[in-house]
Amino acid sequence: MLDYHVKARRIDAHGSLAECKSASVVLDTDLAGRRDAFNPVELFLASIAACMLKGIERVTPMLHFKLRGVDISLDAVRQDSPPKIVSIRYRITVDTEETDQRLELLHTNIRKYGTISNTVAGATDLDGVIERKPAA
Repeated sequence: MLDYHVKARRIDAHGSLAECKSASVVLDTDLAGRRDAFNPVELFLASIAACMLKGIERVTPMLHFKLRGVDISLDAVRQDSPPKIVSIRYRITVDTEETDQRLELLHTNIRKYGTISNTVAGATDLDGVIERKPAA
């Protein structure tokens, strides 16, 4: 079992700060919103993206999968009452010359071994696609 620890504190009515290890993230906790910080839902989506990216870093050496880059886009739908995220859609775009079958194998591994994505998939509708980056 692994344990994780994050501390967060209110800075003022416009924002807060989350810290772990020697890193910090400014949080948008202003009721009016902030353009220069992630709000809680955006931070949640970023954690899913980070999980997927970390999973890619973990499995590409094992699969001998060659890539030049990866972009992930996520969209969430929130209901108001009770407030919760009801669905998340993602698109993983991989800059690679690997076959479609190998691209799908990468997607299978991303979905199977992601701590955050597996946790989220157990709580809400999480679905998406993997695609090849179009040639320039």
